[in-house]
Parts: sequence; structure tokens; C-alpha cells
Amino acid sequence: MPAPQDTAHDAAQLAAIHHLVADAERLQSDLEGFTGLLTDDAVIVNFGGRRVRGRDAIRDAMRTALASPLADVITSQTVEAVRFIRPDVAIVELVKFIDDRRETADPASRPLADRGMLTFVVVERDGAWRIASAQTTPVAA
Repeated sequence: MPAPQDTAHDAAQLAAIHHLVADAERLQSDLEGFTGLLTDDAVIVNFGGRRVRGRDAIRDAMRTALASPLADVITSQTVEAVRFIRPDVAIVELVKFIDDRRETADPASRPLADRGMLTFVVVERDGAWRIASAQTTPVAA
């Protein structure tokens, strides 16, 4: 079932944004693939509240995370809505689901919630949609 979205905009633009979201999920553990979806000046606020500015800094933070037990945390996301601010800028509202597969003696000690509200600000530059901003807010159980 398709997600609710702004039907006033071109179906091709919406499809391209949904494709970007799908690529972000598919490439979440691919350092170059994921960061290739970002604008140079992208800003990400991660699940733990850490703000990282710029594609290079995001790549460094991601490299560190992928070298840690966080590499075993897999996420999926569902688009709830796409709202266009301008024809080349949209806000994408998502629900993020976290599958924490890390080995731990006490599952209650895992610091991650199993769900979050994720917001992307996406921009179209040179005919391609890219993530300019992303923020995830954990949802308490």
C-alpha cells in the first residue's frame, strides 16, 4: 500500500524520493554507497542525539560505527508522508525500525529503542535527489 503523499507533485519526483529512501536503507552498511546519497553539507542527528555535519565527517563517524558492535544493528524504514516545501525540497516523514542483533548477556542493557521517528530533508540538485538532513528521535516503549 503506498504511503500518503502530496499528490500535487509529479509522480516521477515522488518515485525518485522513495527510491532514495530505499537506497538509504539498502546501503546503510556501505560507507561509500550511503554517503554518496548525501549532499556535501549534509547534517545528521543520529539515534543517540549526536549531530554530525558534512559528508566527510559523516563518513568518518559511519566508519567508526561500522568498526564497532553497532555494525550488527540493522534498520528499516517506512515512509509515512512526503511534503514538498519547494519543487526541489521535500520533507520525508518516516518510521525507523531497529533490529539490534548485537550479542549481549542482558537484552535490557541495550541502549537502543526498537523504533524511532526519522525525518529527512531531501533536495534535488543536478537532477538527483539527495539527503541534506536526517534526524532520528527514539520512541520510548
